[in-house]
Amino acid sequence: QVQLVESGGGLVQAGGSLRLSCAASGSTRSINVMGWSRQAPGKQREFVASIGDGGSTNYADSVKGRFTISRDSAKNTVYLQMNSLKPEDTAVYYCHVAFRTGTGWDYWGQGTQVTVSS
Repeated sequence: QVQLVESGGGLVQAGGSLRLSCAASGSTRSINVMGWSRQAPGKQREFVASIGDGGSTNYADSVKGRFTISRDSAKNTVYLQMNSLKPEDTAVYYCHVAFRTGTGWDYWGQGTQVTVSS
């Protein structure tokens, strides 16, 4: 079992920045990939970014060049630095982890709200 706790969400003006954090606890040695997804009101949840155990990253096209995912394995924490935020980035952001690549996400956090005002 893995527990995930997100923090860092809030209200920010368009063009601003936020940094999300997600701390993992429990069976953290089994974690391979960590990532973030988001769900805007009335929309399906969508992938945002992921980072593998070796540091390889993937991003959704909508956030490339604006968001940066990073990972501190010693702290079992994944971060999402979000710059140049747009109103369309408004969503609940969820942290998730996978034990193996290509098999889907094994655990999800409860989510943290990010609201970008125009």
